[in-house]
Amino acid sequence: MDIKVLGTGCKKCISLYSLVNEVITELGIQANVEKVEDIAKIVQFGVMLTPALVINGKVKISGKVPSKSDAKKYIQEEM
Repeated sequence: MDIKVLGTGCKKCISLYSLVNEVITELGIQANVEKVEDIAKIVQFGVMLTPALVINGKVKISGKVPSKSDAKKYIQEEM
């Protein structure tokens, strides 16, 4: 599983990155989690608002940090 957290390093972006790592640990799954801060790369995903969560190339949410249960749901959908 390939997970990307898109954001320029703001507090919400850091929170989403931490949340994703917490959820994959709880689920006991292997995932490559990458933090993408390059604006050009972020725009390639069609994202205009950060933070954003991309799982296996699909943008799941952008512009806010999801609840833990929503983050878990997004990850489980791609398992």
